[in-house]
Amino acid sequence: MTSTPLSCMQPGCTGTIEDGYCNICGAPASIGAPTPAQGALPDPDAGHAMSTRTAASSSNRLASAPLGSARATGGTNNTRRLGSTSSRTRAARLGAGITTVPPAPVPNPLAAVQDNPQVPENRRFCPNCGNPVGRSRQGREGRPEGFCPNCRSPFSFTPKLKKGDLVARQYEVVGAIAHGGLGWIYLAKDKNVSDRWVVLKGLLNSGDPDALAAAIAEQRFLAQVEHPLIVEIYNFVTHDEAGYIVMEYVAGQSLKDILKERMRASGGAYSPFPVDQAIAYILEVLPAFQYLHDTGLIYCDFKPDNIVQAGDSIKLIDLGGVRRIDDLDSAIYGTVGYQAPEVPDVGPSVASDLYTLGRSLLSLAIEFRGNTSTYATSLPSVADTLLFQRYDSLYRLLAKCCAPNPGDRFATADELRTQLLGVLREVVAADRHGERPASHSTASLLFEPPVVEGDRLQWDNLPRLRVDDTDPQAAWLASISVDDPLAKLDLLLNALNPSVEVRLATAYTAVEAGDLDTTDRVVGEILNEDPWEWRAIWLAGLGALARGDATAAQAAFNAVYGQAPGELAPKLALAVACEEGGQPDIAESLYLTCLRTDANFTAPAAFGLARIRSQRHSQGQGELEAAIAALDMVPTTSRSFVSARRQKAALLVGSGAGLDALSAALDSVAAVRLDPRDRAQLRVDVLAAALTDVQQTGERSDVRLGGVPAQTPQLQDSLEGAYRELAGLTEKRDERVRLVDEANRVRRWTWR
Repeated sequence: MTSTPLSCMQPGCTGTIEDGYCNICGAPASIGAPTPAQGALPDPDAGHAMSTRTAASSSNRLASAPLGSARATGGTNNTRRLGSTSSRTRAARLGAGITTVPPAPVPNPLAAVQDNPQVPENRRFCPNCGNPVGRSRQGREGRPEGFCPNCRSPFSFTPKLKKGDLVARQYEVVGAIAHGGLGWIYLAKDKNVSDRWVVLKGLLNSGDPDALAAAIAEQRFLAQVEHPLIVEIYNFVTHDEAGYIVMEYVAGQSLKDILKERMRASGGAYSPFPVDQAIAYILEVLPAFQYLHDTGLIYCDFKPDNIVQAGDSIKLIDLGGVRRIDDLDSAIYGTVGYQAPEVPDVGPSVASDLYTLGRSLLSLAIEFRGNTSTYATSLPSVADTLLFQRYDSLYRLLAKCCAPNPGDRFATADELRTQLLGVLREVVAADRHGERPASHSTASLLFEPPVVEGDRLQWDNLPRLRVDDTDPQAAWLASISVDDPLAKLDLLLNALNPSVEVRLATAYTAVEAGDLDTTDRVVGEILNEDPWEWRAIWLAGLGALARGDATAAQAAFNAVYGQAPGELAPKLALAVACEEGGQPDIAESLYLTCLRTDANFTAPAAFGLARIRSQRHSQGQGELEAAIAALDMVPTTSRSFVSARRQKAALLVGSGAGLDALSAALDSVAAVRLDPRDRAQLRVDVLAAALTDVQQTGERSDVRLGGVPAQTPQLQDSLEGAYRELAGLTEKRDERVRLVDEANRVRRWTWR
């Protein structure tokens, strides 16, 4: 039966989807496809043997250890010290090489000019008191100019410039293109620079010469902002007692306008961006925010309106609300639904900028109903938002971005970007990989890869924290060559300069030495000094695992997950704790995320999935195939491959699935190097089970077990030989005697 090929969803493309990509434009199948409303998220994992226990498998319902403002005292707006982890890398690219964002058309600048520029009546408000002005009355159209009936301040929504006006003897006006918070925005040509396109944007206080001069002086610092992702300010000029900012003309469409086009294309239904594209846009703009913050500036009023996409690049526009971090007097610009709740009381900050980024990301990814009312200062619940249920890491990241307490948010734009990159990898893996292992690995800035030494993770196999090389004691820690945990612990406890890294190393070494009381004490000291130091909570979780306290370990690792939502290490640790604590559905979900996102985590996650599913099979839930499929995901290049093959064979032998499963058990280890005694033991187990099966159900000439036909005489001969081989590889005399007796028991009666 032939299936109908899917059509490419790229505008104007007539191609079809082949192997997941368009055969004409090359766009992935998901690019351009309308995203269903919240109630109808697609299930890209359909057809895979994965768990669909969405609500039950969400880790956000677990208890979480107190961290940050929950531990600190002294009010609701506690601030925190800036960490150093976010300064370890900086890079940017639309899609980050992880996903693809379709290019946006670059329109002709003249197409943006309005023939009859007017401000709709429902957008006319007094610039002084904010009351509605210029509205219709008794069937008469509202005036575009006049005086506010509330405060008597003058208002005007009529463009001050017209086509042909020459501003500052340099900028020839072409026409009005938009109306913003500071008045009309005009397209013009720079007659002094090859007729390049520029934008003229009005300044407030233009009616008062002294106020206008002050406004220009206050905003001249914007001309020093130079970043490839930020619109460039060229000049500040006056014309007819009005002031204007002259800035770069950015061709393209704002993300808000692209969303409107998507809505029109979907027949009026809201059509948010696919979540990977929404993340890609925010990822791209974050270096611009880090640049502004590094130069002592705050953007203040970020929202989807202020990102313009032209082709495959984006630009941050509208610097009208930008102010210096230490400016306590200038007007504050913000938008309800995006502005952080503390801004009206304490003013904007780096933390409030990051809040606007989180709110904007959510607005790009879902139809954020109630963002200016019910959820003006909060997020929708996980139970009511399918996006959050499907992408738990995204929810954790948004919850941290938009935390009510600014101290609980990310410390810097770079820190947010590092975590958002990890979330994007998880989202893409979930949407495109299904239940397939990752084919690549990514080095984490915060954690070492996990150490896989067997089919079950212990606390010391979990990823270790990377040492922050900016710590003053980093070099000294690297020089320690003591292997004995007790001796090393004594050395660390007596360090002359117990920096944060020294104390973290002390807590870890105390777990190694079995001194869990010291671990608890050191962790408490670290958190008393810095309630936001999640690395101490990580070590508390390791200590809890070491003492067998799965509940405490869950709470600790769940808290770390919330602080570093783009990292896989806390997800793997939380999966182990949930498995140990009787939460298999949550553990399975976390293991699956690790498996398909990063090759470094494939083996430990695959073993975890296999354990959970084989346990369900033993309880009669029939997940043997799913358990075996998990083990098959361990790649041949992994040093755990042999262990995975051996465990697969053991599952098949113990499955009770008959001769075919027993034959597959031997085949699964035929090409790997097993310990000779282990291989001999497996052969005994398989042949003994096969002989029992044949005696109960009858012989089968079509099945061979390691070359032995499934017939009684041949199985008896081979099983006898297997027992004698195993006896020859056994050191204990009593065991050797038992095995020889077993060989004699199954031996066929012959005349010889």
